[in-house]
Amino acid sequence: MQHLLTLADVSADEIAYLCANARLMKHKRGAIQPPALAGHTIALLFEKPSLRTRVSFEVAARELGANCLYLSPQEVGLNKREATADVARVLSRYVHCVVLRTFDHATVEEFAHSASIPVINGLTDAHHPCQGLTDAFTIVEQCEAQPHPIVAYLGDGNNCAHSLLQAGVKLGMHLRIATPPGYAPSAQVVAQAQCEAKRTGGSVTLMTDTQEAARGADVLYTDVWASMGQEAEIADRRAIFAPYRIDAALLALARPAAIVLHPLPAHRGDEIATEVIDGPHSRVFVQAENRLHMQKAILRRLLTTSQSALANLSA
Repeated sequence: MQHLLTLADVSADEIAYLCANARLMKHKRGAIQPPALAGHTIALLFEKPSLRTRVSFEVAARELGANCLYLSPQEVGLNKREATADVARVLSRYVHCVVLRTFDHATVEEFAHSASIPVINGLTDAHHPCQGLTDAFTIVEQCEAQPHPIVAYLGDGNNCAHSLLQAGVKLGMHLRIATPPGYAPSAQVVAQAQCEAKRTGGSVTLMTDTQEAARGADVLYTDVWASMGQEAEIADRRAIFAPYRIDAALLALARPAAIVLHPLPAHRGDEIATEVIDGPHSRVFVQAENRLHMQKAILRRLLTTSQSALANLSA
């Protein structure tokens, strides 16, 4: 990988490699010597606020021996104070990697086109590859008894849904995507995922019925009903998405050992009931913890050229 912008072009082998690397670094946290990224500097250029993405990348960089630099919208002003391409060229001469968290996916594509260093998409309106990789890692880690788990995603067909689709089918998962009419994931993303599923033995099924999606599932997954930038739609979306809440009754339709995931922040009582997110099936905070270890795997993969990194880590 030169950049990480979407998971569309990341191979199944690469995803499996990153998941294995993240698992090893999770188990060996604090014991990896010498630090893999000593002497590197990572710039976090964020036009959207963040808790998990910022903290996990900062801690990941420091645990790998790198420096981390946070750049706020006021300091950079992409396409306001300065052209995106010019910012990319300048930062390429200062730092070793940029994590860009922005609104329009075209911005991260333009930035990567002009940069001569790795660029990581920390979130755009269309894709959230770091979250998708973390979701894949968490499902593999928590559902070891099910090599091809059934994953039911309920709610808005948003950027997290897109990245979950792209990662999940490459690992042979069976994805059921239940959304209200008009809120399904991108037709292009779905078509690509369905094509990929034919090669891996996975599947993608779109539906509107939450009970059909949840019945017999190994994983129930949801996200907020209104993402950043959609605040004006909150009232309308709350009415439309109310039947897509994960509550105890819906969870009861899943397999007895099913787990529940949510990328956070959660609006308790809207897309997920408090009794579920705090209940015994919830792996929401394990999922949040796994962001740290997946970010380490991503940084290590992009910034080290040795293909024997995983073998060295295992030693």
